[in-house]
Order: sequence, then structure tokens, then C-alpha cells
Amino acid sequence: MSVKLAIAEDNSFLLKAILDKLALFSDLEVKFHAYNGQELMDKLEKDSNVHLILMDIEMPKMNGIEAVELISQKYPQIKNIMLTVFDDDENIFRAIQAGANGYFLKEVDPLTLHQGILDTLDGGAAMTPSIAMKALKLLRNPPKFEETKEEINLTAREIDILEQTSKGLNYNQIGENLFISPKTVRKHLENIYGKLHVHNKMEAVNKAVRNRIIEG
Repeated sequence: MSVKLAIAEDNSFLLKAILDKLALFSDLEVKFHAYNGQELMDKLEKDSNVHLILMDIEMPKMNGIEAVELISQKYPQIKNIMLTVFDDDENIFRAIQAGANGYFLKEVDPLTLHQGILDTLDGGAAMTPSIAMKALKLLRNPPKFEETKEEINLTAREIDILEQTSKGLNYNQIGENLFISPKTVRKHLENIYGKLHVHNKMEAVNKAVRNRIIEG
């Protein structure tokens, strides 16, 4: 029997990355995806024959935590796994409170995600190990939320390039859009990786969204 999934994710570049991971497994079927919590609720209204939802947190109109809370009340048979770039205590705490059954960071590898989906449907709670550790600490010490922001200084041009990258564009397309050479785009991206302490485009986009440098 195939597992019927829905995805709520407002960034098309990150959505494609999730779909590519899921496509590796013949027992998973993505029935539909939505770009925000409200669209997801509208689609479930028409067809709630879904086993599990992979839920982003930061989305317009209705965020993932609000959507999980509604789904837990309205469709308690559907499981929810948060799939997000946010690993701060407040989001973890609020997601679990809202009724999330699992919590993965977006860089999760395909095999771990697949196993996590199966484990969650089997009654388990799948989490990225670092998230599980934070969840345990939150249980031991009820949270007092204080934001600690990492200082990241990107130039306006670097932010432009990151935004273009998050849309899935390559060096040539970004160069054409910004009237610079592909070689210059590559150089800027190398500088961005250094400033963000990341190693590839996906990590750069994830971190930029998490730190609200670009839209998710």
C-alpha cells in the first residue's frame, strides 16, 4: 500500500528538493502540495484521504504551526511532520504543543526522511537527533524564549544572488538577470558560503531563510 502524502511549502526551490527526495521511494505518493497553511486546509476540505503531511513552518496566510493545530483537531487521523529550516526552541516547542508528530530539518537525507515517515505512521515520533535533544531539554526546563540572532552581514548584491538562487536559477540565468558574468556570480556565492559558514546552495538558502535574510 502506498503512503499518501501532502506537502505544505512556500519556496518552490525547497519544494522541488523535497519532491526529489520522496521520488526515490515507490511506496510514497504525493497527492498534492500547498504553498501555505490556508491552501492546505482548502485542499484537505476537498480530499482528506492523506496519511501524513510534511509541513513547513514559516508560510504566508497561515503558518505551519497554526495549520498543524487545526489539522490535529479536524483530521486527527492525519499525521504531521514539521520539515523546516527552523531549529530554535520556540518553534520546536510550539510545533509539539500544536500536535506535530515529528520534526525534521530540511537537510534531512532521503533515507532518514523515508524511515521517519514510516516510523511516524507506525506510532513513533521521528525527529532530527539535534531536535530530539532540544525537545528533551525543553521538557526539563520549560522555555523562556529569548531570541539570539547570529550576526550575518551580506551585501545587497549577495542578497540579490541568494534570492535568485532560492528560485532554482543557475549561474548563467542569475548573471543575465543581474547583468554580471556567471564567473562573478560564482565568486559572490563563494563569498556567501564563507559568510554563512555553509558548503552548498541548499544550505545557503536554508540558512538565509532561517535568519530572515530572504523570504522562505
